[in-house]
Amino acid sequence: MNHSFDILKTTRNNFLALTENLSLDDLNKIPANFNNNIIWNLGHIVSSQQSLCYKLSGLTPHVSNEFMAKYGKGTKPEGPVSQEEVDLIRSLAISLANQTIADYQAGLFKTYTEYTTSYGITLHNIDEAILFVNTHEGLHYGYAMALKRAIRMY
Repeated sequence: MNHSFDILKTTRNNFLALTENLSLDDLNKIPANFNNNIIWNLGHIVSSQQSLCYKLSGLTPHVSNEFMAKYGKGTKPEGPVSQEEVDLIRSLAISLANQTIADYQAGLFKTYTEYTTSYGITLHNIDEAILFVNTHEGLHYGYAMALKRAIRMY
């Protein structure tokens, strides 16, 4: 799993680097023909990882129910977020990746409720969930790169 965790941390660091020099307006902007924005994508990967790893393992996620409801599967931005929320999401992206690694190494993920993703992949255990999280996060990182290019066209 060490390699999977390296991928998780690298993707999150790349995502943070992509957002680093963007204004609050840029992070909140939803370009024409898009349904969401860059900061929503970052919040979504945090929420999804917590759901796929913790909730399906019967553990309490490390984010609030409100956060999960705002950035979870099937959601979209309902309005602009503040700089404080951006800072929180950026912080959670790294801290919760590290927390998941520590919890995995401590053996906290003992059970898992089988789940079929909208991608069509059935997850049977935490190892499969972590592998899928990396796929999911790579997909949203790609969306964020496209969003960044689109907002630079304005």
